[in-house]
Amino acid sequence: MRITVKTGMITALVWIGIKMLAFATGIVGSNVVPLVMLNILGVLLAISIGLFLHKKKTMEDSNALLDIKNAMSAGVPYVMLVSIFLYFYYAKIDPEFNAHQIAEFETTLQRDLDDPIKFQQIKESNEDFEVKSKKEIYDTLRSGPRAFYSPGSTMAISMLSLLLLATLNSIFVTIVYRKFIFRRQ
Repeated sequence: MRITVKTGMITALVWIGIKMLAFATGIVGSNVVPLVMLNILGVLLAISIGLFLHKKKTMEDSNALLDIKNAMSAGVPYVMLVSIFLYFYYAKIDPEFNAHQIAEFETTLQRDLDDPIKFQQIKESNEDFEVKSKKEIYDTLRSGPRAFYSPGSTMAISMLSLLLLATLNSIFVTIVYRKFIFRRQ
């Protein structure tokens, strides 16, 4: 197995371990921001370490596109492992998180509908709401988060966003490595 693929897989397993440790200890609660930031760092580390080890191992000259491809070969296994893990995490390990997010949204929505000023703003924001009652507007607006917070959509969104991030990081890391670390004398 290529060193870049191994690096991506090891980095993903480290992040998965951190996520499971955070779940077991409850250290972050329902705050996803620290783990999302660690996930972003994980993609960057997988790509930068994988490309660095690959370039150290193969001392041959390469072009920028080959370096980007090698960097992506570390990023893509990371993206796939983490995204598949997130599906099972939100479907089997912690399904209460999605239920909590939906309940929080519905509480905020109900509070906004009970406030006359915000209710008027909601009615004005959509032409269809002008003739609907509070209950009809509530039922319409609460269907969106139910689809958004499903494990399948979480996996799809994380896969797409992490793949975009891996592509951008691969380009960025390749430029930095070629300009500063592995430049020709």
